Amino acid sequence: MQPPALDLLAIAAHPDDAELTVGGTLALAVRQGYRVGILDLTAGELGTRGTPELRREEALQAAKVLGVPWRETLGLPDAGIANSDESRRRLVAVLRATRPTIVLAPAPPPFGRHPDHRIAAELIRDAAFLSGLRNFDAGEEPHRPRKIVHSIAYREDGVKPTFVVDVSEVFDLKMMAVRCYESQFDGATQSGEVYPTGEPLLDVIGHQAAHYGSLIRVRYGEPFYTSETMRVDDVVALSVSTF
Repeated sequence: MQPPALDLLAIAAHPDDAELTVGGTLALAVRQGYRVGILDLTAGELGTRGTPELRREEALQAAKVLGVPWRETLGLPDAGIANSDESRRRLVAVLRATRPTIVLAPAPPPFGRHPDHRIAAELIRDAAFLSGLRNFDAGEEPHRPRKIVHSIAYREDGVKPTFVVDVSEVFDLKMMAVRCYESQFDGATQSGEVYPTGEPLLDVIGHQAAHYGSLIRVRYGEPFYTSETMRVDDVVALSVSTF
């Protein structure tokens, strides 16, 4: 089945990464009428909890909660993602088939506790560039996304966010999607980039989202970083008060 053309594609290393870091942004984009998809690079087969089959079921249910109609798994090895020619070729094939305008990626190197997250960010940027080269043989017509946007949720040791998305109105959907991963998060205090504080994982997610929201004077937010400077067309319309 031919994948749909997408406006926004979130590419994550493992099932549940997208929900934890950009779930609110995805749900908001769906509400805004954009065509949204998720690509998990691995099936999370080395996870301590659950099985790849169960995690796949949970991932599809979470996507349904967010309203995301297209989700697939690239099939790279968990804890073994490599920015190799083969990995780039496989990812380019998906980028050319889905033709996203914007790609959401993990935090850029060197940040990321899990090596898959750091390497995935590099792989995504390289594949997105190669996807636009006509003579790069990966099938389909060339396509290069307009922008790569890195999620830096939970990365206080990283760079300051370029911008924060107000996800207050869809935060309940984000949390519902996270709860779909019962095999991973039931009783958990840590996951992925979310460091333990002694509180339940869901409480930590809420505290973090409230922190990012406070940076733009809203209840809940998700932070992002771009390597290029953002453009402003109307300086008088700038939001977020200085005082």
